[in-house]
Amino acid sequence: MLTGSIVTSLQGEPRSTHDLDVIVAIRSEHVPALLAAFPRPRYYVDGESIREAMQSGGMFNVLDVPEGDKVDFWMLHDDAFDRSRFQRRYAEQAFGIQLMVPSPEDTILAKLRWARAAGSSDRHIRDALGVYQVQRARLDPAYLDDWAARLGVADLLARIRDQAGEGGA
Repeated sequence: MLTGSIVTSLQGEPRSTHDLDVIVAIRSEHVPALLAAFPRPRYYVDGESIREAMQSGGMFNVLDVPEGDKVDFWMLHDDAFDRSRFQRRYAEQAFGIQLMVPSPEDTILAKLRWARAAGSSDRHIRDALGVYQVQRARLDPAYLDDWAARLGVADLLARIRDQAGEGGA
C-alpha cells in the first residue's frame, strides 16, 4: 500500500517529495524475489537490512543508483490501526497505473500519529490538514474521532478541524 507524501498529494494538496513510501507485509521467503526484482548495479538494496526491518518492524529502502530515487518499504505492523487501514485501502488511478492507497481518514490519522511522534511536526500537520480540507465532504467523522482518541491524537485532529474553519467540531 502506497503511503506518505505521494498519497497526501493525491488526496490533499500536492507537494514535492524525494522518496516513495510503501507499506508491505513480507515474509523471509519473499526476500530472494524482492532482491531479484531490484538487480544490481542499477539498484541498491541490502538483504540484511530487509531481514532487520522484518524483525524490528522498521523499514528498509531501495535506491535507484543512476537516478538517485529512493523507495522506503515500511513493515506492516500487527496493531489494530495498521490492520484497519490496510483492510480499508482502495485502488486509486494515478500516473497511468493503479495504486493501492489508504482511505483519506487513515491518511489523516497516520499523518497525525507521525506528527505526534515528531513533536507535532508542522509538515505532517500541514499534510493532514490538506487531506482534511480536500476530502472533508467524504470523511467519516465518527471513524476519525474514534481512532484519533485511540491513537492519542484527538488534540491534533481538533487543531486541524479548527484550522479548516470548523471550530474544533
